[in-house]
Order: sequence, then structure tokens, then C-alpha cells
Amino acid sequence: MANARKKTTNVGFYDGLPQIRANAAGIDIGASEIWVDVGNKDSEPVRRFETFTEDLNRTADWLKQCGIETVAMESTGVYWIPVCHILESRGIEVVLVNARHAKNVSGRKTDMLDCQWIRILHSYGLLAASFRPAADIGVLRSYMRHRQMLVEYAAAHIQHMQKAMTQMNLQLHHVISDITGTTGMRIIRAIVAGERDRDRLAAMRDNRTKADQNTIAKALEGDYRAEHLFALKQSLELFDTYQKQIDACHQQIAAYLQSLESKADVIEAPPRSKKPKKNRRNQLPFPIQHEAFRMTGVDLTQIDGISEMAALELIAEIGRDMSLWKTEKHFASWLALCPNNKISGGKVLRRATRISSSRARDVLRLCAQSLLGSKSALGAYCRRMCGRLGPAKGIVATAHKLALVLYRMLGLAVNTSTLDKTSMNNSIRSALSNT
Repeated sequence: MANARKKTTNVGFYDGLPQIRANAAGIDIGASEIWVDVGNKDSEPVRRFETFTEDLNRTADWLKQCGIETVAMESTGVYWIPVCHILESRGIEVVLVNARHAKNVSGRKTDMLDCQWIRILHSYGLLAASFRPAADIGVLRSYMRHRQMLVEYAAAHIQHMQKAMTQMNLQLHHVISDITGTTGMRIIRAIVAGERDRDRLAAMRDNRTKADQNTIAKALEGDYRAEHLFALKQSLELFDTYQKQIDACHQQIAAYLQSLESKADVIEAPPRSKKPKKNRRNQLPFPIQHEAFRMTGVDLTQIDGISEMAALELIAEIGRDMSLWKTEKHFASWLALCPNNKISGGKVLRRATRISSSRARDVLRLCAQSLLGSKSALGAYCRRMCGRLGPAKGIVATAHKLALVLYRMLGLAVNTSTLDKTSMNNSIRSALSNT
């Protein structure tokens, strides 16, 4: 049952300000409980609900009964997601706000006061909504983030395998570049299976391995202890398990991409100005370039530094609709890739970029870093910025440049049904020349 509070604390507001949203409510989100304030819409305006589905449905019924049309809540962890889905299914507009924008007065921090303060700020239009992608892109984003988590967990078990081998003084990682490559996995699986002869293990090397058989044999003479072999065996099994889960996730992503709306008919293969790279581990088993081109109407991989995987990750994080940002400068500011000027008394106190956990920002910075050895115009720009500002700031400046090009490229895809090779090249040239 919901707990009602008849007595509320006055958090204060100004009667002279015009109230923009009369039918607004505020919710303070928690892991085990939520507090909801509806203002003067009920004799008991502030109520506490638990976070079970039954209680969340009761919350939605109460809000509809009070005539609430819009609700503001802080985007706290992942606890807001079930609340948001239930309220939106009832036709209530949900506005996610940054916790920094809804700070209460110091010394008055309680859950009950927080929900009241959020409602007041929201009703007077003082809270800006956080970015949320379209529903179909939101599903893709969940899949891609889950895939990234699986890849990170698999990478941790690679480190565990290497640690176990180091404790046995098996220096395999010093003679081959990747212990999870063809040569490394053959040898590790043979060790786990019981093989101890270093010459037979070294004979399993792939012909493409640079180190010769004698060098590998010397690296495989060690102290095989039972406890370290057990750790190596379990780490290998966990690594294989995560590889199977990653493959299953790839199949799910491929099936979902087929259901997304097309913005361009792929008449011919999108123009490819980059050399095809070798097959990499954890690569999606379908033509990413074609799918990204079909979904957006432009080939983002034509932008130097943006790979096929990076293009799909950017689409999953920012979506396909650039109209959500008024200009490219708003887009760069949202990504925290522009200076955050703090000026007082006419003096610039600080110009560093804001601290941000944006995944799209991280992807763009990695793409910018890959341009350091590129012979393209963007590669020259990256090296020039790094030489003038330093490596860290130069990478951010190049990521800012990529964000501007990305914004203009996706903006060109509006109302586009078919793009041929010529029009694609023209649009790329136009976007790059205006940056």
C-alpha cells in the first residue's frame, strides 16, 4: 500500500512567475521506493510508493486520477527505466533531468523535499530534458551496450589467463603478439589438456607467427603448478563462454537491424575509400557498412577515422535525427567536446571541457586518435592540433571536428530515399569543406 503524507513542507516558490505546466508532477527515484508530488491536485499531494510493478502501476493510476500530464524525474542509474516505461504506456509525458540541474537548497535534502522541488522547477519550465533516443534506436543502444559489457568481461579473463601463465613462468605473451590468436589458443588449449613438452607445444605455431619455433619453445619451459593450471583452465572456460554469448548477441543485433526502418535503398555497395581491414575478434558477422548506410541514408565510414563498428556505435548512441539539436554547436556542447568557459569579473577562470560519461564522446575520441597516422586532411589537422595544444587537447579538438562532420552528414540524410555514389561523394566533400 502507498503511504500518504498529509503534512508537506513548503519548499518555496514565487507567485509572480508564470506557471508553464499546471498539470505537472515530480518524482524522486530510489532503488526501493519513490516519492511523488502532484502539488494541489490532491488532498494528499506527496505519497511514497515501493518499486514493485504493482506499486508502480498504482502510482500511474493515481497520477492519471489527478489529471497529471507530465512528470519530471532524475535519471538515477537504471532505476528510472521501469517507472518511465509504465508511465509512458499510460500516456504520461516523462521528462528525465540531470541531477545537477535539480539541486535543492543546502541543508534541506530529503526524498520528500526532492520530489516537491523537482515538481516546482518542472512546472515553471526551469528543467531541461535530457537526451533520449527514439524507441527503436533505444533498443539498439541496449543491445550494443550489452555487447560492450560482454567484450569487457571476456577481456578480463584474457588477463587472468596471462596472469596464470606468468606465475608458471610461461613467457608466451613475450614471443607472440596476442595469446588469444591462432597460435596462442592452440598452445593454451594443449597445456590445459595436459601437454607439457615444449617442443610439441612450439610446433603448434601458425606459419604467420614471426617468432620461430625455437624461441617459442624456450618461452614455454616453466614451472607447471596445479593451482596455476587450475586457474588457467577456469579462465579459458570462462573466456570461451563469453565468446559464445558474444556470438549470440551478434545474431540478436543482426536480426534487430533488419527490422529497423530504411532511409536509403542500397542500389550499389556504398563507396569504399578505405582498405578493408583483416578480420578482427568480436567483429559483427554481417556487413555493418551496408546496415548503417541503409538506416541513416549516408555512409559514415567515408569520414576518415570512423570505422564500420564506430559508425554503428554512434548511431546507437545519438540516433538518426539531428533535429533534436538546433545547431552543430549545440551538438558539440552536448557531447562535451567544446570549451566550458567559466568567466568572473571579465576574467576567464577555466576553459576545460566538462566531465562527461557520454559513450558517443568516447567513440569520437578513439576515432580521432586513430587519425594520428592518417594521410588525410583530418589526419593532418589532428597532428597539427596535437603539436599546438598537446596530445590530450589535440585529440579532443579533432573529436570536435568529427562531431561537426557527423552532424552535417546525418543532417544531409533528411528526406533522402536514394543515394548513389556521386551524390554521396559530393555530400562528403561539402561537409568537409565547411568545417
